[in-house]
Amino acid sequence: MSRDPDSQGPVDGDTDQQEMIPSKSAVLVDGVVLNGPMTDAKAGEKFVEEACRLIMEEVVLKATDVNEKVCEWRPPEQLKQLLDLEMRDSGQPPHRLLELCRDVIRYSVKTNHPRFFNQLYAGLDYYSLVARFMTEALNPSVYTYEVSPVFLLVEEAVLKKMIAFIGWKEGDGIFNPGGSVSNMYAMNLARYKYRPDIKEKGLFGLPRLILFTSAECHYSMKKAASFLGIGTENVCFVETDGRGKMIPEDLEKKVWQARKEGAAPFLVCATSGTTVLGAFDPLDEIADICERHSLWLHVDASWGGSALMSRKHRKLLHGIHRADSVAWNPHKMLMAGIQCCALLVKDNSDLLKKCYSAKASYLFQQDKFYDVSYDTGDKSIQCSRRPDAFKFWMTWKALGTVGLEERVNRALALSRYLVDEIKKREGFKLLMEPEYANICFWYIPPSLREMEEGPEFWAKLNLVAPAIKERMMKKGSLMLGYQPHRGKVNFFRQVVISPQVSREDMDFLLDEIDLLGRDM
Repeated sequence: MSRDPDSQGPVDGDTDQQEMIPSKSAVLVDGVVLNGPMTDAKAGEKFVEEACRLIMEEVVLKATDVNEKVCEWRPPEQLKQLLDLEMRDSGQPPHRLLELCRDVIRYSVKTNHPRFFNQLYAGLDYYSLVARFMTEALNPSVYTYEVSPVFLLVEEAVLKKMIAFIGWKEGDGIFNPGGSVSNMYAMNLARYKYRPDIKEKGLFGLPRLILFTSAECHYSMKKAASFLGIGTENVCFVETDGRGKMIPEDLEKKVWQARKEGAAPFLVCATSGTTVLGAFDPLDEIADICERHSLWLHVDASWGGSALMSRKHRKLLHGIHRADSVAWNPHKMLMAGIQCCALLVKDNSDLLKKCYSAKASYLFQQDKFYDVSYDTGDKSIQCSRRPDAFKFWMTWKALGTVGLEERVNRALALSRYLVDEIKKREGFKLLMEPEYANICFWYIPPSLREMEEGPEFWAKLNLVAPAIKERMMKKGSLMLGYQPHRGKVNFFRQVVISPQVSREDMDFLLDEIDLLGRDM
């Protein structure tokens, strides 16, 4: 056997080791060459570098510039023609991929823009963004300590801190892909607590289970009831007052009525920060009812939970410490980046694990060389799970608790400013005084301002918000949501979140609506 002069193999005479030197001739299996890596690392690294430069220029810098458009609106069929969506047999060169990246950015909505007010998330948190870059590059899955040691410890630390802000001395929790999933987790957990045998025996033989929630609740409650086999007809909607808050007296009345009909009440879901009106249910009074009837109390604080960070505004969630579980989304008011959603549970007896564990032997071996209590993935209905807590952790480390509190306080102060301006301006009318960051109002164009508020007036006003929304989208000047709600015709819902938003942006919002709608 001849020796490759460039090899780092053994010296002459070491025949046993010489035989182990791999051959440089191609090794084929099923016609596939197996020598060396398949990818061109240098080309890949260059593409990543150039793409990151593009993201920095077009997203981090340009998309947050108030002078740029919020969106470059195109209807679906036209956008299909503008984008190269077809996937072909042969790959495309890096320069063409970068052009595609540029097109994707151009025609995407700039949710980082200071004048994006369309949803319950907005703005750019730089620290969370870096955390997302890191987790995308590392590509971890948070189920066992052996494959995700840092991110499991981060999640544990963040959950512990969030639990403390709720007011519990101890508890458990897990990050989920969305507040809707957190609500489903809570519903299933409450049912498991009520009837633990359901995990093995299923729904057969169970009484008719019924749950109670506000008429203003998030639609995920109905979806969860459908998904879990409880049935949407067994979601009992409790009446709300004029501000959208659950009426405790109606809750208790409906609980008694359900028992009288032979149903089995097991859960009450209160809401802290409803989606449209931003209402906060009276948690203390609801908790009293839950205690009297031995019902699990879940609080959907996906939107309003971040008020807990503010010493000034946390009173909105007074009584939340009495809940059995809480959903809280830091990706909303605290801008941790979509998605970042926690389910927090007061129980510390491993109820989450007992409810969801499947004990997969290829993942959760009990004879590992480390403390397997850190293998928390069996508490989740997922297998692969993203390290979403890391984004929030990075932001919290950067800003501190005081910085997060200031973020909440400023958003609500800007909301207060906008409310005061709406009251001053002709043609603008509030639905109600807000208690959170949801400002709901109508714009009444000059042609309707002298009309009596009868059926014709409301029918015409119903057309205004959608028409203004179309104009602002096509112009790209801002994005603002609208909706009809519980007998009210279409109105705008303005939500302030991003610290990039200024008083000038509030003024621009009202000026632009008036500019776009004054000829209607």
